Amino acid sequence: MTDVITSDTIASVSLNDADRDPDGFARELGESFVDYGFAIVRDHGIPQELIDRAEAKAKEYFALPDAVKQQYVIPGGGGARGHTPFGIETAKGAKAHDLKEFWHVGRELPAGHPFRNVMADNVWPSEVPGFKETFLELYDTFDRTGVKVLRAIARFLKVDEDYFTDTVRDGNSVMRMLHYPPQTEATGEHIRAGAHEDINTITLLLGAEEAGLELNTKDGRWIPVSPKKGELVINIGDMLQRLTNGRLRSTSHRVVNPTPDRASKARYSMPFFLHFRPDFMIEALPGTVPEGEEPKWPPISSHDYLQERLREIKLK
Repeated sequence: MTDVITSDTIASVSLNDADRDPDGFARELGESFVDYGFAIVRDHGIPQELIDRAEAKAKEYFALPDAVKQQYVIPGGGGARGHTPFGIETAKGAKAHDLKEFWHVGRELPAGHPFRNVMADNVWPSEVPGFKETFLELYDTFDRTGVKVLRAIARFLKVDEDYFTDTVRDGNSVMRMLHYPPQTEATGEHIRAGAHEDINTITLLLGAEEAGLELNTKDGRWIPVSPKKGELVINIGDMLQRLTNGRLRSTSHRVVNPTPDRASKARYSMPFFLHFRPDFMIEALPGTVPEGEEPKWPPISSHDYLQERLREIKLK
């Protein structure tokens, strides 16, 4: 079931095996998350037609004039919805900003929902017909796929298979459309995305087949992550690392600048940052703290942790 896709063996699995061989699938996925924090998943159920349509809508949006895109920047919103311009996001601890711009779509909540005070309404670019319908469909599909992956993670952790279902119900998950423009001049110390760890529970990423994504191994080497077209790259975020007391690894990763022969090409990708619900308390799961030791991190709510990290990466 595993293919060697880099110089190291990162799991490349079929989500169909979650039904055919749930224990084997959970073990292979979980061990890859322990060792690398990453895995690649095919047969994930997100239709290629939807992926292609979303990519086309994203390209149409990012081709708009900067003055138009600027209208969708929400002051004080921390980049949670709408447009975040080029050169804003900066990896934690870094001085050089990333060479990217992006658009965020969040969860649609009904009137009166208790999380509306911390989860903003979406905004939609009127200049791109079908943008809203396409990305709401993709958001819902990502959401369902993420829950299926979390069921396998729960099985690996030997907790109830449905443990995560309630923790992410109405979670503050965010879908990002990313645009890394062509590089026509020297970039100095800036790269497309500086080394960072994701804040959230798990990340599901489409569009990483264009070279550039690299992860940092436990022994400090940077190795490429190279999915095939349409495959999902999935990685562990800091929230799940905290919940498992470090057993599942939130791995530092980056997107390096293209080689000279690819520098004139833009790069597009679509990560879905699956989050716990805002009121979920992140504290070490039973059985993850060795006897006689204290948890590595103190309890904190999902919402408070998110705000803390957004400030660190200069989105707040």
